Amino acid sequence: MQVLAETIFDIAYLAIIFFTGFFLLKQAKSRPEIRLMGLMCLILGGGDAFHLLSRIFALWTSGIDSMAPLLGLGMLITSITMTVFYIFLYHIWRLHYTPVDKSRNFIGILLYILGIIRIFLCLLPQNKWFEADSPYSWGIYRNIPFILMGIIIIILFERESKAVRKNYQIDSFRFMGTAITLSFLFYIPVILWAGRYPIIGMLMIPKTCAYIWVALQCINSCHPLPEKNDQSTKSD
Repeated sequence: MQVLAETIFDIAYLAIIFFTGFFLLKQAKSRPEIRLMGLMCLILGGGDAFHLLSRIFALWTSGIDSMAPLLGLGMLITSITMTVFYIFLYHIWRLHYTPVDKSRNFIGILLYILGIIRIFLCLLPQNKWFEADSPYSWGIYRNIPFILMGIIIIILFERESKAVRKNYQIDSFRFMGTAITLSFLFYIPVILWAGRYPIIGMLMIPKTCAYIWVALQCINSCHPLPEKNDQSTKSD
């Protein structure tokens, strides 16, 4: 029953993410922000598919322990694509809020540096991706720059969305920072303790739901933000 439930959940998640990606690309037309969202969702789904589909295959055949190389490859690909996902999210933030402060270019450079460090750490052989027991310490090392990227993205969306809500009735990304925060709150315990307490791995389910929430907010953002209230239209 557990194998069946996990399979259904994983396939449903991938279907939602891929549908969202293709839907956004179809809706994009000449809107680069929507196009980036579509590509971001496809990158997210494509990377996760390598891990989830290989896990499903292992669960329904000879088991997880006998598929360490296949599962390790899937996790490696997912780790890289998730890094790219947050780089895309940064550019979506820039397009969505149209920041003009040149000092914010430093933030982009910092995110790219952290992303490169993260990918470099993931590619090092010390991770032993293709072995059954990968080093616990390297699971920590490679996720430090990733978590820092997440913190930066959370701050960017929370700060900008708060500023927008002072001038607009609604911001379609007003919960983006919350969704990303939840994804990391569920992910960090898995990094730290899932190896010792496998039950903690169940937190990957709500983490995955947080990314579905991100995708749904992208669909919601297809509708343009209301224009700023003009002084002449304000009620006395």
